[in-house]
Amino acid sequence: MSLNATPAAERVHIGLFGRRNAGKSSVINAITGQSLAIVSEIKGTTTDPVFKNMELLPLGPVTLIDTPGLDDEGELGALRMKKGWQVLNKTDIAILVVDGTLGLSEEDRLILGRFQEKQLPWIVVINKADLMTANQRSQDFGPQAMLVSAVTGENVHELKERIARLAPTEEGKLRLVADLIDPSDFVVLVVPIDKAAPKGRLILPQQQAIRDILEADAAAIVVKEYELRETLADLRKKPRLVITDSQVFSKVSADTPEDIWLTSFSILFARYKGDLAETVRGVTALETLQTGDAVLISEGCTHHRQCDDIGTVKIPRWITQYTGCRPEFHFTSGGEFPEDLSPYKLIVHCGGCTLNAREMRYRVRCAVDQGIPITNYGILMAQINGILKRCVQPFPEIAALLEK
Repeated sequence: MSLNATPAAERVHIGLFGRRNAGKSSVINAITGQSLAIVSEIKGTTTDPVFKNMELLPLGPVTLIDTPGLDDEGELGALRMKKGWQVLNKTDIAILVVDGTLGLSEEDRLILGRFQEKQLPWIVVINKADLMTANQRSQDFGPQAMLVSAVTGENVHELKERIARLAPTEEGKLRLVADLIDPSDFVVLVVPIDKAAPKGRLILPQQQAIRDILEADAAAIVVKEYELRETLADLRKKPRLVITDSQVFSKVSADTPEDIWLTSFSILFARYKGDLAETVRGVTALETLQTGDAVLISEGCTHHRQCDDIGTVKIPRWITQYTGCRPEFHFTSGGEFPEDLSPYKLIVHCGGCTLNAREMRYRVRCAVDQGIPITNYGILMAQINGILKRCVQPFPEIAALLEK
């Protein structure tokens, strides 16, 4: 993946919702000017959420999400609807597509209620305007509604303009690392060769950190863990920050002088996409774990598991060694995340580099609302290695939590 590509997790996610045959797939095709989504008169053609990454002018890189009809029927239909509702957790802009020849239904109003509960910016697209009678077109559907025809293109350009106006702006957006450094600073990134990464590639958090450092007009120096000590000795200028893969925390901490900030990619992502304060508080649950307690280890991606996989092998082993007890470990990956978290005494989540910020924060909020401690891979490993206080020094408000 090139540094110029926008990761899916960094794109604005635009979800299209509505009843079966409202024309969601047709609207996606009209917005993009391409036949990206399968269109059919048969109800329920879209059976699972379909994600399409593209450039949408004037907005830029986006992910369009075509969802199953939220009025589906039967046991299988209920499963499809559940998948559709889950898409709301990663949606930045929500579009309700209504068949204009049928008008707003109770299902449509229920969907709008969900948009409002999630505090999403939203638009109502009254589709099939070309088939509507004069009386139907003259109805008042509300200020956030607009008539559109996916067939004739009526108001499709105006729809794209309205979507762009609802998109989150860059102003005030938290940076991954750039706000911690100044132009001309050195930042050393410690990057062990990850067996889980495709050959010849850095993993996504490393790519994004390098890009953010360069955009801050600072210098990124990338080394393996056994090169760090010599690299630091050779530098004429002290680096502002060392960022490491959490799996080599112990060695990197020992090789990095105390007057240089140290943190991990995973901790940076906990701040960037989630709730760093909450995940730092959550790690204290390690101290009270007992044999038989259920621990959920959740990852945002679905990579191929290696023999010594970080999530399913290493973290359970480290937790068992640190606590001296034998918890019961459960695992989820990708889009899976339980709605009911009550069985768990602790949730350990990955950095969430493949999840957008809305979904990562939703997961943290679910845990907080249900009173279940949640932490992050990097925070957990820093705690286990006895260096958590050191690793949150770049974030004074978080460091202060550990002093209480």
